[in-house]
Amino acid sequence: MPPYTEPNPRLWATLGLPPTLTDRIARWSGWGGPLLVTLLAGVLRFWDLGNPKRVMFDETYYAKDAWGIIHRGFEVNWDKDVNNLILRTDGHVAIPTDPAYVVHPPVGKYVIGLGEWMFGFNPFGWRFMTALLGTLSILILCRVGRRIFRSTFLGCLAGALMAVDGLAFVMSRTSLLDGVLQFFVLAAFGCLVVDRDKARERLAAALPPDADGFVRPDAHIAETTRFGVRPWRWLAGLMLGLAIGTKWNGLYILAAFCVLAVLWDVGSRKVAGARHPYEAVLKRDLGWAFLATVPVAVVTYVLSWTAWILSPSDGTGGYYRNWAATEGKGSSWSWLFPDWWRSLWHYEHAVYEFHVGLHTPHNYQSNPWSWLVLGRPVSFFYESPQPGEGGCPANAGEQCAREVLALGTPLLWWAACFAVLYVLYRWLLRRDWRAGAIACGIAAGYAPWFMYQERTIFFFYAIVFLPFLCLAVAMMIGAIVGPPGSNERRRVAGAAGAGVLVLLIAWNFIYFWPLYTGTAIPIDSWRSRMWLDTWV
Repeated sequence: MPPYTEPNPRLWATLGLPPTLTDRIARWSGWGGPLLVTLLAGVLRFWDLGNPKRVMFDETYYAKDAWGIIHRGFEVNWDKDVNNLILRTDGHVAIPTDPAYVVHPPVGKYVIGLGEWMFGFNPFGWRFMTALLGTLSILILCRVGRRIFRSTFLGCLAGALMAVDGLAFVMSRTSLLDGVLQFFVLAAFGCLVVDRDKARERLAAALPPDADGFVRPDAHIAETTRFGVRPWRWLAGLMLGLAIGTKWNGLYILAAFCVLAVLWDVGSRKVAGARHPYEAVLKRDLGWAFLATVPVAVVTYVLSWTAWILSPSDGTGGYYRNWAATEGKGSSWSWLFPDWWRSLWHYEHAVYEFHVGLHTPHNYQSNPWSWLVLGRPVSFFYESPQPGEGGCPANAGEQCAREVLALGTPLLWWAACFAVLYVLYRWLLRRDWRAGAIACGIAAGYAPWFMYQERTIFFFYAIVFLPFLCLAVAMMIGAIVGPPGSNERRRVAGAAGAGVLVLLIAWNFIYFWPLYTGTAIPIDSWRSRMWLDTWV
């Protein structure tokens, strides 16, 4: 593994910093840089988090489901007109007892409910945890980028790009499940990256040095060395289980990451000198890799239903909790599986039938082909206050527009289109493992949606693979700055071009800030930000 890059000594000399201080900066920058980027992201996300004081888009489902699940243990059936009452009374409403039919597992709603439990049943409360996880995602991305690129600068750049992305920003300030899913997916990826480094370190330590003290490949050691417990891989299994327990598309992530982890093991043993790396992985690693991910994820998923399982089966518990004792009574499998298991299985099958059959048209649905170019963002909230009302300036002359639009920062996403091509080039033609890992993350979150193009799906589902797009852009910017060994003229020109691109992305985020925060602006200013007709 290459060492982490260090700043050029000429930089420190130009700044006039003494060696003791520069050593300390270099030592602490690995955490200091990511934490500074995370602080910026946190300030942006938590600023005026309770505004707009509305139930935005699918918050009407998940905020109430979360409140019900932390009090009843299962989702409950709310009155369809209860939203205004919740906002008017700051959440002091009676909680229904009738179970509700919901189509997503409970983990994400427990996460949202934790914020409501701490801060109340109000917009700030139901958005708190998504804002917190959105902020922590920036920290994880900075550290993951630093580890795979071996560069604190590029790692922090990837995190900074995500910090100023409009989709990441809006999803962090809205209590939807997809932001929670993205956090667990990114955390699982980070765990696997750390596990890869630990495994390679263990292999390197096992290789014998030659007479000159250099470590050389050894086929026997490369094929017989065991990696041990590998706690980071087990932690990745836990994160993937929580991802699946948030939304089912985490299953595709699980499959892709398992394949990626096994291929990393193959590569590690091959570099260490294994003549038959696939056979060695099959004998030494594959079984443990499976146990550390798939069973852990499955057990985590089932445990996430504990409150539903423990609820009464007499009709007063969770939805379908009494199915095995009523409609499913006398089943040929009743002697083999407990009632709660058969009821849960029936529930899951009903949910699957719902998902594959969801074709109800929606104004903001979009085809995944249009996602990377921001073909159809989703309006979470819109209103038209009159001058002097709702934040609209009294001298506006005409009505204003207030909107929360789930729109990625356009220049970042359009740059990502080129970055994806660059990553594919680096992976397919240059055999760059970093590019392969990034491509795997993008494909795992993006490609499955092409199988459901007739289904009602939305652009904001792309939040799951957004961190990998930011890694791709950071990798491309690193190439623009220049590879190691570039002359000074090449580096200056590359740094200038990269700097202009980053500044334009930051400016673009600032320009669209009113559309991300629901700030009232004159209608003409709103129209000027509708760059594509499909954004309206």
